[in-house]
Amino acid sequence: MPKHPRSKIKMVAAPLLAALFALPGTASAQPCGSDGAGFDRWVGQFRSQVTSQSGVSAATAASALSGLSYDTTVMRLDRGQRSFKLSFEEFYARRVSTALLSKGRQRMQANADLLARIEQKFGVPKEVIMAIWGLETNYGADGGGKFSILQSIATLAYDCRRSDFFRKELVAALKIIDRGDIAASQMRGGWAGEIGPMQFLPASYDKYAIDFDGDGRRDLFHSVPDMLASTANFLKGHGWQSGQPWGEGAPNFAVIREWNKAEVYVKTISVMATKLGERAPEPRTAKRRL
Repeated sequence: MPKHPRSKIKMVAAPLLAALFALPGTASAQPCGSDGAGFDRWVGQFRSQVTSQSGVSAATAASALSGLSYDTTVMRLDRGQRSFKLSFEEFYARRVSTALLSKGRQRMQANADLLARIEQKFGVPKEVIMAIWGLETNYGADGGGKFSILQSIATLAYDCRRSDFFRKELVAALKIIDRGDIAASQMRGGWAGEIGPMQFLPASYDKYAIDFDGDGRRDLFHSVPDMLASTANFLKGHGWQSGQPWGEGAPNFAVIREWNKAEVYVKTISVMATKLGERAPEPRTAKRRL
């Protein structure tokens, strides 16, 4: 789901990236651009550097980065974000409905055993995980997006506004492919590079994704056990305190902020999670006329 600002990131080692993007006579000569004129040259420079400096194989870099083009749609969406400027009341009303809460309770019941195992291992309650899943993609019903993740991230990495941030994301995306978690051709998601129903950015995928279904792959595109457990692993990795509240002012509220920096989004996750834990209201019945 398109949204930013977001912080699903743990940066790869600073010394590595300092070397990766400051080599004399290479990408440092064309660090970014405001249109697509220098994009192809930038991609070529990036490919050479990422192969020599990040451990990504030459075959992966050549295959994954070939055929990419500067995506003007991605740039338009990046410049047009407005929902995070809404008040909490406006944002919550737009994003959370009775139907979404009802569906979330159904999903919790259907995945009760899985969620219990996740909470036992990571200490993160099912309501919090379910709130994130619901807000991100309506529990997967909205899909994870159809944009080429590599093209989107390469475009944003080339753009001058947040080039450093997205260069690191592009390195992480290539590592995911190189590891064998997903083929480059299947890397499709949100316009800003979000992956799968939980909308992980690649650097967070690379760091926090786990194989929870035991099939030998970290699959955040299709595996519900992997994606829900990885979300819990992300929150635990950012300091989630088991058994503690997650409302405003609590340490766990600050942990949710690591998922998304936008305050209205953090508060919406917190409130929605609390409501998911409440008993569903009884359906109203029409009074019979005497």
